[in-house]
Amino acid sequence: MRLAVLADIHGNLPALDAVLRDVGAAGADVIVLNGDLATGPMPAETLDRLAGLGDKAIWVRGNADRELVAAYDGALDPGLPDVARVPTEYCASRLDRRHRDLLDGLPLSVSLDVTGLGAVRFCHATTRSDTEIVLVDSQLDRYRDAFAGTAEQTVVLGHTHMPFQRLADCRRFVNPGSVGMPYGGTGAYWALLGPDVVLRRTEYDGEAAGEMFLAAAPGYPDLAEFIAENVLTVPSDALALVAFSG
Repeated sequence: MRLAVLADIHGNLPALDAVLRDVGAAGADVIVLNGDLATGPMPAETLDRLAGLGDKAIWVRGNADRELVAAYDGALDPGLPDVARVPTEYCASRLDRRHRDLLDGLPLSVSLDVTGLGAVRFCHATTRSDTEIVLVDSQLDRYRDAFAGTAEQTVVLGHTHMPFQRLADCRRFVNPGSVGMPYGGTGAYWALLGPDVVLRRTEYDGEAAGEMFLAAAPGYPDLAEFIAENVLTVPSDALALVAFSG
């Protein structure tokens, strides 16, 4: 089995569509949607596209997915910082019940057998939390504690939007990067597994994506900033590492 991993799409439909074309060309049998799928400029449209993948897709819960369901239900944590709360509330207002139900009750992690790799564990952040941060330069103790109950020798995570591979505590950890809000370089990032791990980058037209967002989601909070800082340019990996480490 060959498997594609798409994480942190964040409602960026043009980036998703570009990646799905490359995933199809690569001949992936399964697509793991590794969390934080819809919160972004085009949440409903993104979920509709993902739902169209049918049984080929395996969904994993991210923190933004959990928060989006809570916002739809009127139960969003009031202590959530504005930078997350405001777009989450906007996105919830754009969803129908069918969208909400796609995200409700998703698993924190899943394990799948992949040709050449054996059993692989997939989670958004860690296997015990959808918000815990593990970075490429995190100490071995952080990896050991965060994945203490994980038996698989290969673990695929997301959440920090930066692609990497790292050997830690005698296991291989992979982050495919972000489809919709990457750090380190423009484009859309994902991974192809089987028989080995290949980190992939897909180019797409950022100018056209920005125009689509302006037409489809003029009310998205700080939309111009989203386009300028997540599509046309992106934060460097160095800046992101400092921000997450702080």
